[in-house]
Amino acid sequence: MEKLVIEGGKPLSGAISVHGAKNAALPILAASIMAEGTVTITNVPELSDIKVMLDILQALGCKAEQSGDTVTVDTTKAREHHIPERLMSQMRSSIFLMGPLLARLGKVELYQPGGCAIGERKIDLHLKGLAELGVDIVEENGRIVCTAKELTGADIVLDYPSVGATENIMMAAAMARGKTTISNAAREPEIQDLQHFLNAMGANIIGAGTDTITVEGASQLVPCTHRIIPDRIVTGTILIAAAVTKGNVTLKNVCASHLTSALHVMKRAGVHIAVDGDIMNVSAPSRLKAVERVITSPYPAFPTDLQSQMMVLLSLAEGVSIVKETVFEGRFKHVDELSRMGADIRVDFNSAIIRGVPRLYGATVEATDLRAGAALVIAGLAAQGTTVIEQIHHIDRGYDRIELMLRQLGASIHRTTPVSKEL
Repeated sequence: MEKLVIEGGKPLSGAISVHGAKNAALPILAASIMAEGTVTITNVPELSDIKVMLDILQALGCKAEQSGDTVTVDTTKAREHHIPERLMSQMRSSIFLMGPLLARLGKVELYQPGGCAIGERKIDLHLKGLAELGVDIVEENGRIVCTAKELTGADIVLDYPSVGATENIMMAAAMARGKTTISNAAREPEIQDLQHFLNAMGANIIGAGTDTITVEGASQLVPCTHRIIPDRIVTGTILIAAAVTKGNVTLKNVCASHLTSALHVMKRAGVHIAVDGDIMNVSAPSRLKAVERVITSPYPAFPTDLQSQMMVLLSLAEGVSIVKETVFEGRFKHVDELSRMGADIRVDFNSAIIRGVPRLYGATVEATDLRAGAALVIAGLAAQGTTVIEQIHHIDRGYDRIELMLRQLGASIHRTTPVSKEL
C-alpha cells in the first residue's frame, strides 16, 4: 500500500490554485446522463472518486473520459439502469445516479453505497423523497429497485437538510410532470452549482442556497458545458496547513463566501486572512489561540468536513478548545492518531476537549477516512520529525495529488510505493 512520508517543521509559503470541488462534480457528473448527447464539464479534479463515477457512467452505456481537468460524457447510448455492486461499494456518491436514471429511463437498480466509515449515513431521505415523486421502491437483501412510469411533482419536506437527498430529489424533479417544492432543503454551495448546471441544460429550478427549492419539470434536457466551483474544503485544508506551520500562503481560484463560518473560527484562533476577489492570503502568529467552542452543523455553519483539520490547529493553540460534532457520530477516529503525535484530546460522546500543546511529534499513523487523512497530513507538516501516513487511498478520494500541491508550497512530502517482491 502507498504511504505519505512527511518531514515536518517547514513553514508553507508561495501560491497555489485550488482545484474544483469534488462534492459539486460528482452529482453534476451523475446529472449529465439526463440529457442525450455530449456534456462537457471543466475544472474537474483528478480523484479516485471521480474515476469511479466515470466507471459507473461507462457501465451504464455512456462514453466518459477525463483529460486534465476536463470531462466529456456522451450519453447517447445510455440505456442500462443497473449499477454494478462492485462500483457502488467503492463510493457513497454513486447514490446520486438514482434521480437522473429515474428521470432518463424510469428505472434504476442499485445497492447500498460504500464510502468513508464516519458514522451512520442512511439513504432513507433519498428514498422517501423519490417515493413522493411517484417512484415505486422495492428493497431486498441490500438491492434497491426503483421504478416510475411517470415522475410527478410534489411538495416534499425533508426531515433533515440532507445534501444528497436534496440533490437527488432536485434531479428527479427536473424532469417530473408539474411543480416540486423541496422544503428544509440543504443550502450548500454545491447544490447551487448543481442548479446552475441543470438550468444550463434546460431545467427550471430556483431557490438553491435557501431552505426552499422550487422545480418546474421539463420534458427534455439538452447537453451543455459547465465549470465546477472551487473546492471549499480543499481551500480550508490548505488555509489551516499554512496557519499551523506559521507559513504565508496565497490561494487562487477560491470563493471566500463559501467558507464564512470556517474563516470566522480561524480568525478567532488568531489566523490572519485577507481576501481580494478569488484570491486569499493566509498567515499566522507564532502561537495560535484556543477557540472556546466549535460546533459542526449543516451549511452555512462550520462544516463537518473541516472538523478534523481544525482540531489539528486547536491542538497547537494556547488554551482549551471544545469541538462538538453534530453531523456524523463516527467522525472522531482521527483523535487516537493525533494522540500518537502528542496531541492532548479527550472525547466525551460527541464532543472533543482539546488542550493545546507546544508541538506535535512525527509518528506512523493511519488515515481512517478522507478528512481524517487530511488532518494527519496537516499534523505531519507541523510536527517535529518524520510522519508516515498509511491507508492514503482515503485521501486520494478528495485531494488531487495532495503531495504535489504541498510541495509547491515548500513542504517536504512524498509518496512511497512498495516494491513488489518477485517469487
